[in-house]
Amino acid sequence: MPPAAKALPVIDAARCTGCGWCVAVCPPHVLALQVQGPQPWGPKRSVLHDAAGCTGCALCDVRCPFDAIRMERRRTPG
Repeated sequence: MPPAAKALPVIDAARCTGCGWCVAVCPPHVLALQVQGPQPWGPKRSVLHDAAGCTGCALCDVRCPFDAIRMERRRTPG
């Protein structure tokens, strides 16, 4: 039987400001801020670094003040 599809956050890099609210409210801590560019002090954007650990709770989507996150159903291995 194929694995069930679950909703995962998809981050719009053009809208994400790197504020960190989504990272702060994520219960399983699967989101992280990642520096964009070669300098360690450069702009940051949110990324989903552990799709398998995501519970699909959508707190990140609800909390984002810039509407940079939407939940999409995707199949994950496992």
